[in-house]
Amino acid sequence: MERPDWIDSELYPFEDHWADLEGSGVHYVDEGTGPPLLMLHGNPTWSFTWRDVIKGVRDRYRCIAIDLPGFGLSTAPSGYGFKPSEHATVVEAFVKHLDLRDATLLVQDWGGPIGFAVAAHEPERFTAFAIGNTWAWPMTGNVGARIFSAFLGGPIGGYLIKRRNFFVEKIIPGGTKKVGPDEQVMDQYRGPFPTPESRVPVHVFPRAIIGETPWLKEVARGLASLDDRPALIMWPTRDQAFGTRERERWESTFADHRTVTLDGAGHYIGEDAPHEIVAALTGWSSRPV
Repeated sequence: MERPDWIDSELYPFEDHWADLEGSGVHYVDEGTGPPLLMLHGNPTWSFTWRDVIKGVRDRYRCIAIDLPGFGLSTAPSGYGFKPSEHATVVEAFVKHLDLRDATLLVQDWGGPIGFAVAAHEPERFTAFAIGNTWAWPMTGNVGARIFSAFLGGPIGGYLIKRRNFFVEKIIPGGTKKVGPDEQVMDQYRGPFPTPESRVPVHVFPRAIIGETPWLKEVARGLASLDDRPALIMWPTRDQAFGTRERERWESTFADHRTVTLDGAGHYIGEDAPHEIVAALTGWSSRPV
């Protein structure tokens, strides 16, 4: 497939790779050499969010960054509902397609529950976890998450997201506290969502925070099969979605963890703190075993 003309190849200077999985046309980046580093994005981002991290660690990792169906350059088949469980099925097929082994999983936002759902199904393929601001359990006890899910996942949120591209135009700038993405960067986030119909996947995710609680309970149960692996926890200090409570839960889940604080960074850590992430991954991967 041809790269769309809205992509800035200076900002995103990677070769495009494609796989037909579960009926979806999956786009991904596959750069560098070393043990696999599987990078999963959240809402409403795509593999572009990891661009500077890829540039910084591809000399020591094989950096594999996938676009979830309906995001970035990946397409979804007719009838695809864009639920996190469906995304997890595609990512699991992707992991098997590439036959990844000894992989480190790097996750942020919705990449967390999706990635850990996959890891629990394929635990022998993952040796370590690099965890940004994310979660992998029900959020029903979090009042802020309930309000966010009800509002942006409901009809008013649907209008704002689909008709006004609210998530891209407001949530991304609001969730970057250090850099303030410029228009060139913003155009890369606008590109996948030119029409109201194309923004449906973005609306499904906030509704799923509470609406997919039974699935999130399954994901949480799966963590017990993974908690013996080392974890690098990279936590921003100015994220309005995930705070101390979620960070401490990750720390209590993984006894062998290292926590790195991303001072001043907001929700979108790939924009706000890529160099800190590179330094954390580099230092962590070179530690004595």
